[in-house]
Amino acid sequence: MVVSSAGFGKDGDRYVVIASGNGAPSHPGWYQNLLARPIATVEIGPDKFKARARTARPEEREPLKRFVPYIEQQQTLTKREIPIVVLERG
Repeated sequence: MVVSSAGFGKDGDRYVVIASGNGAPSHPGWYQNLLARPIATVEIGPDKFKARARTARPEEREPLKRFVPYIEQQQTLTKREIPIVVLERG
């Protein structure tokens, strides 16, 4: 699975991305693919590793927003709730 994300945040050993699709009315295809198969290869600079992807739980959303501050602006572009995706090594 290949996902290209222009922006991400780092929370310890995990990465945080948003499935905004730049405010598209539906979730991006890569997010749908991760829902079906939550294993991805993450490449950031020279670092490459396998990760398990999951959608942030409701109680995690607010704390995780600080790692992707542009989510608020992206959210104004769409009526759907933009998923926050957590990528954990392993």
